[in-house]
Amino acid sequence: MRYFTAVVDCNSFTEAAEQCYISQSAISQQIRALENELGVDLIHRENRKFTLTPAGEYFYSQSKGILDEVEAVRRETVRIGKDDELGLRIGYLRCYSGQELHQAVAEFTQLYPEVEISIVNGTHEELYDLLRFGGVDLILSDQRRAFSSQYENYQLLQCGCYAEISVRNRLSSRESVDLELLKRTPCILISSREQQNTEQDYFQNTLGFGGKFLFAENLEEGRLMVAGNRGFLPIESVGTLPPPGAAIKRLPIFQNGIRLQRNYCVFWLKEHTNYYIEEFAETLKKLLHDALE
Repeated sequence: MRYFTAVVDCNSFTEAAEQCYISQSAISQQIRALENELGVDLIHRENRKFTLTPAGEYFYSQSKGILDEVEAVRRETVRIGKDDELGLRIGYLRCYSGQELHQAVAEFTQLYPEVEISIVNGTHEELYDLLRFGGVDLILSDQRRAFSSQYENYQLLQCGCYAEISVRNRLSSRESVDLELLKRTPCILISSREQQNTEQDYFQNTLGFGGKFLFAENLEEGRLMVAGNRGFLPIESVGTLPPPGAAIKRLPIFQNGIRLQRNYCVFWLKEHTNYYIEEFAETLKKLLHDALE
């Protein structure tokens, strides 16, 4: 069933074979063996193309439902078998403001009420240390270094960067803003006192932000500083952002004519992988991609 549905979904024996990690001749043999077992043709072959017979159409539609049920049984079996892992500790960036993380926590809690969720936030380096030393099970963060083979680097999406700026700033009349223009306005970063130098170094030397840097302990404080026209706050569109408010304008940031983007991921240690971590990561990714549609 899996091989047959893969062939139909890919509309290609070659692509289906690659997807199933077997050779093209092997997957062709499996489909012929299936037809021999059923005693009917499922696929009408014409040179390198094929169409489904009426029997093939029926078998395909039924197989999809059955395979979904099999997967549900597998996942529930794994969950029950790991019912001693009843905690999930989540870390997220202090500057994150998308609504999908809240939705993911709510949906996950509804599905698995037996799992106790604890949540902390921090800067990129603070979250990385928490993950390394067992303070959290997974983190939602931007990618700042090459992926490590020690971690599951579960990529969520590439998101565009924005500058939140006071409506009293002259740049607020624009529809977008170039990074070079922003260098004349102080850049507000969300960071603890201990991590300020690290955050500034990344934004200045890796991303190309320049000028003066100011710091806020949390997102709310940063936005109050923006409302007071003290500088601009760089944020990423990781999911659905809350409205900027009457005193703040949100502008897409460009660099040399190209939209500035960041890669967001969920990270966890491979050796600590469990059912609940994977479920939460999948839930969050689905919500983020649904928000884009």
